[in-house]
Amino acid sequence: MEKNVALALLLTTLAGLSTTLGSLLGLVFRKPGPRLMSATLGFSAGVMVMISFVELLPGSIESIGFAYAHFGFFIGIMVIFLVDFSLPHEWAGHHDRPEDKKDSKLLRMGMMVALGIGIHNFPEGMATFAGTLKDTNLGIAIAVAIAIHNIPEGLAVSAPVYAATKSRGKAFLWSFLSGVAEPVGAGIAAIFLLPFLTPALLGWLLAFVAGVMVFIAFDELVPTSHSYGQEHTAILGVVFGMAIMSFSLWMLR
Repeated sequence: MEKNVALALLLTTLAGLSTTLGSLLGLVFRKPGPRLMSATLGFSAGVMVMISFVELLPGSIESIGFAYAHFGFFIGIMVIFLVDFSLPHEWAGHHDRPEDKKDSKLLRMGMMVALGIGIHNFPEGMATFAGTLKDTNLGIAIAVAIAIHNIPEGLAVSAPVYAATKSRGKAFLWSFLSGVAEPVGAGIAAIFLLPFLTPALLGWLLAFVAGVMVFIAFDELVPTSHSYGQEHTAILGVVFGMAIMSFSLWMLR
């Protein structure tokens, strides 16, 4: 168990800090192409949906039964919905070109993106932690999926902050802070859940996390991938992500 906990925390940290890779790419390329952003976000959504419905939710059903598992699933959706509703956030893809905005508005937008991403990264850290405790391969798969979509999230944070401040350090710092929320979420899960962790509690946590991930995919990733004006690219990314995840899960069995 201790080995799995250490691995879970390591995977979560690596997944969370992949936002810094996106930040570095943003500082190098300044403005990623809309087709790349759309495909990447769609791919990540497909991976997260497939993991939720093929691994997390079935694992929960096996532990606590069909009714309780689905109840936990919808609780996860409602909790992340309330978080999203109470503190709305904005994505860079929903705005005009940064150079057409005033610096103050750009900076505010970048900070809102960082705050919103940080909030959403918190339960994602719990998802990686819970998945790794259930199965190492599952934890790795979740961490990879989260890392993939954290890269464009890092781009979304760094681009407006850099455009507003012309400071690479500030752009990188805000991207880094948004990613740190992920290992923090895993750490809190480890501190407060491990002493009480039973197969039943893990089943509830897996169902809850599945709901969170499905909501993030449908409410955040898919709409944002469409916002780049690449509708067919977005849906192809979703399908390709689901196909790759299906193949990888089959290979791990």
